[in-house]
Amino acid sequence: MTESLQAEDARAARPYFLSASPLKTLVRRVTSIAILAVIDVAGLTIGLYAALALRAYLFDPKPILWGLLWNNETDWLPFLILLLVLVFWRAGLYAPRELREGAGRVVPSVFLVSALSLAFAVGTGQHFTTFGLYVVGAIFVAALIGVFRASYELVTGTLLRAVGVRRKAMLVGDPDARRHLRESLGASRGGIYYDFAGETDPADVEIALARGPLDELIVADAGLDDTRLLEIVEAAHRRGVKVRVAPRTTELLIERGEYVPGQGVPLFELRPPIFAGTDWATKRMFDIVVGLLIVVVGLPVWLLIAAAIKLSSRGPVLYADSRIGLGERPFRMHKFRTMVEGADHRKDELEAENEAGGALFKIRDDPRVTSVGRVLRRLSLDEIPNVLNVLRGEMSLVGPRPLPLRDFERLEPWHRKRYNVLPGMTGLWQVAGRSDLTFDDLVRLDFYYLENWSIWLDVTILFKTPGAVLSQRGAY
Repeated sequence: MTESLQAEDARAARPYFLSASPLKTLVRRVTSIAILAVIDVAGLTIGLYAALALRAYLFDPKPILWGLLWNNETDWLPFLILLLVLVFWRAGLYAPRELREGAGRVVPSVFLVSALSLAFAVGTGQHFTTFGLYVVGAIFVAALIGVFRASYELVTGTLLRAVGVRRKAMLVGDPDARRHLRESLGASRGGIYYDFAGETDPADVEIALARGPLDELIVADAGLDDTRLLEIVEAAHRRGVKVRVAPRTTELLIERGEYVPGQGVPLFELRPPIFAGTDWATKRMFDIVVGLLIVVVGLPVWLLIAAAIKLSSRGPVLYADSRIGLGERPFRMHKFRTMVEGADHRKDELEAENEAGGALFKIRDDPRVTSVGRVLRRLSLDEIPNVLNVLRGEMSLVGPRPLPLRDFERLEPWHRKRYNVLPGMTGLWQVAGRSDLTFDDLVRLDFYYLENWSIWLDVTILFKTPGAVLSQRGAY
């Protein structure tokens, strides 16, 4: 007689959050959030006290009454702590390590706290001697929290690597897709290194999962039908393994779909990724203010670079390159000259040595580049004069990188969506690998930027750009 299996309601099983692995994860998350909250409160307390001390030094009678300053601070501190934690939580600053943003999100969040506290003070009839305290306090607090958090990420990242913490991952997809994923992912995410436990075809995922413990599957979605993808997700989740999918470009194109209610069939309206109205005004104002700061503060650097170029080779200091911009209209993009005179006329003869894929033209050891130009390119200093195009309204600080005429003519029709917005001095290309990425990856990043734009994304990219430049990954 065949033994029948007893049916069991899935809800009768031990709750997932009470099993060992989730409990460990919960403890780590709570500990991380608590430490970050303490760091933020410390930065808020010290920064606000420093702002009060500076105001007392500049405007109040001497000597400074340090105890009185502390009493003034403690009157507002509980309210500010609650406001700071709530704003930071809403901004994702207590998210898991790999999703948590740095100074690019801290700075605007602190200024939002300052603005909200000022609005509350005005609304409740508080007496002010100076409004500058809110601005100076926000600057001090943002700087301290940014430094404290960066130190925390550095120390904990070092400790995790020292004790051998690794993220065990398996790549899923056809051989070409897996190779592309391996090259694009890099060695780590969120400061935790990958330990690639192997690769497998989509048909063999269940066998691969049975071999041993994994933290996540990374699936290349190209060519994978929806039914099989759902089966892979279900098999992984049954074993407590996370699934991350590298999306197809077409999925990024329709990400802005908005549900239209009241229909017999679910309909989604695909909105065009165009910055209009207040979005455009905010971005343009941001570009002008920051662009002027780059010109004024960076003027000594401009003069040094100009002198180095002039002394090292013949030709003008600045070079105006023809690029394609908004609405597929050409414009002249300004750069510091990094090549010898007449370099444009030699491009055709070097076409066979092109090392980039797709429509791009890149040569790692381009013979036309001067010695000074090579240094400028490595550090992306040759792009600084792009800010002149920003001020003229031809470019933005952040956006899809403008392509030369030669590269533009080789684009596929579906690539043209990137020209719905102003091109940028920097963008996701620059902070995600630069010339080491394939052209399809670059277009995919452009689409992601278009679909997910916010002023905070621009700020984040700007803060990450110096680190990407200093790492020199993909710069040539």
